[in-house]
Amino acid sequence: MLARKSFFSFVELPDPSRHHEYNEYHQLDHRPSNLALPGVVWGDRWVRTPECAAASTGADDRLMATHYVAMYWFADPVERSVQEWQELGERAFQWGRKPDTEWSRRKVGSFVPLKGYVTERVRVSEDVLPFRPVRGMHITVSEMAEPHRGATEEVYRWYDRVRIPELLGCRGVAGAWTFYSEWSTFGAKDDRDIVGRHRITLLYLDGRPDDFLADRSGLPSAPDRAAVETVLLDSPLLAIEPWKWDWFDGGSGTGG
Repeated sequence: MLARKSFFSFVELPDPSRHHEYNEYHQLDHRPSNLALPGVVWGDRWVRTPECAAASTGADDRLMATHYVAMYWFADPVERSVQEWQELGERAFQWGRKPDTEWSRRKVGSFVPLKGYVTERVRVSEDVLPFRPVRGMHITVSEMAEPHRGATEEVYRWYDRVRIPELLGCRGVAGAWTFYSEWSTFGAKDDRDIVGRHRITLLYLDGRPDDFLADRSGLPSAPDRAAVETVLLDSPLLAIEPWKWDWFDGGSGTGG
């Protein structure tokens, strides 16, 4: 498996004038510094444009306010890799290189990579999939009412054997990864100590996100999961092209 641990960050910028400054910091300082760490296998970041937000659904207002999603994959030995990553964050602050400290809001979580999937047309393995260029992503964040009950396991089986294979058949989907939480600071509850409270499904899109959404709407109806699963955020995301940060100035939509 590519990594045994990952980290997700859902970022909101309440001040719309800060987007260019935020993207410059992440593109030219924060992400390169993190990728240079030996314990970071890979890391990426995507934007949730106003048009992406308009195509979203979700039950958690805090996650529905997200503008950017970032994630990192950590290599073994995981404990040391995460420690070095955290130490870099502290050093960056001490160097005066954390400009968004006061004006960004984050919901974060530590997750375990569960399973990767690739479509038949994609020649690379699921471990290579995150390194493959994308036009966009689709993310679903769910909260499980009772993470370790039989009804929850049945829902997970349906996702693995039915829904994800169906999603892989939609236009532009290259593959998928699923994750379960070790702890998180988002959701309707703050159950940081309950493993598996939250699940994330990431779809990797080399086609247009709006084409994927159109195909997904035509899939067979899903079983009623309301007693088991609450979808906190279901949203397309766009790949970030270097130095093109005009989405919140009236820029690009979900077409990618």
